[in-house]
Amino acid sequence: SVAERKKQLGDEYEPTVSVSTKRLNVKIEIRVKDNGPGISLKVVDKIFQPFFTTKPTGQGTGLGLSLSYDIVKAHGGEIKVESKDGAGSELLIELPFKT
Repeated sequence: SVAERKKQLGDEYEPTVSVSTKRLNVKIEIRVKDNGPGISLKVVDKIFQPFFTTKPTGQGTGLGLSLSYDIVKAHGGEIKVESKDGAGSELLIELPFKT
């Protein structure tokens, strides 16, 4: 997370999180990007599983991304993550657009 990276790097690091949206014909694309530490390739396939967390005991429930995944799927959408270990992450959410 960007907060953890800030603790590690101090004043030389400025945490950023950006959100962008775009309409793609019959879909809405939502991108959430940060400049945090990224997600290790060892765990990237597990991040949408319930109760999975990389945080120490008592600091995370492991439900945030799992619930997000369930909500997006319930609306007929897709959620994916692109991450580079040490270089931030980007979540891509695509939802059907209904008029």
